[in-house]
Amino acid sequence: MSRDRAGHSPRRLLSLARTALRRLGPGGHHRFALVTGAVTVLSVTASGCVVVHGEREVVPAATRGEAARALADFTTAYNKADKANDRSLDADRVTGALGAIDGAKLRAGRRNNPGGNPGYSPLEFGDAKFAIPAKAGWPRWFVADTSANKGLAGSRWLLVFTRGSANDVWRASYLTVLAGSDVPKFQQDEDGWALPVTADDAALAVGPAKLSQAYATYLKSGGETFAPGIHTSQWRALRGRNASKPGLARQYVDEPLTSGDYAPVGLRTADGGALVFFATQRYEKQTAAQGTDLPAQSADVKALTTGDVKQSLTLGFVSNQAALDPAKGGRDQRVTVLGRVEGLTAAKGG
Repeated sequence: MSRDRAGHSPRRLLSLARTALRRLGPGGHHRFALVTGAVTVLSVTASGCVVVHGEREVVPAATRGEAARALADFTTAYNKADKANDRSLDADRVTGALGAIDGAKLRAGRRNNPGGNPGYSPLEFGDAKFAIPAKAGWPRWFVADTSANKGLAGSRWLLVFTRGSANDVWRASYLTVLAGSDVPKFQQDEDGWALPVTADDAALAVGPAKLSQAYATYLKSGGETFAPGIHTSQWRALRGRNASKPGLARQYVDEPLTSGDYAPVGLRTADGGALVFFATQRYEKQTAAQGTDLPAQSADVKALTTGDVKQSLTLGFVSNQAALDPAKGGRDQRVTVLGRVEGLTAAKGG
């Protein structure tokens, strides 16, 4: 059987590693990973050789101190970019759906006010709580639940922070704003870490990886996958009313976003379901009848528009949703969309 240079057997190495992790206490798994460069699991093959598996150990995605610093770093970068209307100032702190929305907003702001944002006021967070899952492998991520000085009083801002490797910085990928009473309680393990759900989690009514496509399909055709609400049945009804008006027609196309930093993430809730964050994109084509004009467009829409606007204008949006995905087998299997944040990312005239 193989031994290390100090003469320890693989079984002894495992025992030493586990003892060190227990002594470090809550969050110690991650601190141990930082010291060693990678938490390793040693196993012995039939031939007696030691095999190292660096991505199989379940560890917290971050310490609570690291999560707090990630939120602070994001806030600083976001405020600098918002003040200057300069996408480059927070490009390394946002990604995914939030990055697409934020980037388009800053591009439009830059074109309309190249000297900076005349309406700037800094975003401030307070009373931050962190739901940090313990998981193996990459990417890793956590949820920050915080109050803010903007939006409705009593609302909570939920931001998902993610990174793809130990060398990456934490970036905010999802944002939803909820009433405080709508924020679910998350399950925790014995050490206080949140429980993540997998993309194909069989314990949920709808696998998180399928939610983006399911939502796009629902917005087009309806159905029973999603519970009635502002972001589901009421939004479909509004789009139906706007689809055809005198002199103007609107067409809607919704598409899933599921790869890379648009991949869904979720945490197990106390009731056995999960809060899942997922993204979609949609297009709205406005076509004016002959002899009529399209509705007046805002300065931001004009700033993001390419091509000549004659009889039509196609608007592109990226949207991110936070949804309660119930446990499979419950009485009500419909997914509830709690919040939706979207932003215009492109426009094209025709």
